[in-house]
Amino acid sequence: MELAKVTSKGQVTIPVSIRKRLGIKDGDKLLFLEKPDGVVMLNPTMMALEKIGKAFEGEAERLGLVNDDDVVAMVKEIRRERWDA
Repeated sequence: MELAKVTSKGQVTIPVSIRKRLGIKDGDKLLFLEKPDGVVMLNPTMMALEKIGKAFEGEAERLGLVNDDDVVAMVKEIRRERWDA
């Protein structure tokens, strides 16, 4: 558990350990989500990346992509198809 003090301007310094855990960097925006038992602070960028990751889960296997060479070959094939179109 970490504590932070609110300044007279409503500013809060987020402890380093929390910033690291949430992947928060200078200039990032934060999402404050109200729940019945309190407020949760989230990093919306990380949430979006996690959501995208879940949406694409299993796609590599479905497409037969086993390693980096397979991905490179697929990209080259797609580029070739678009070039020829």
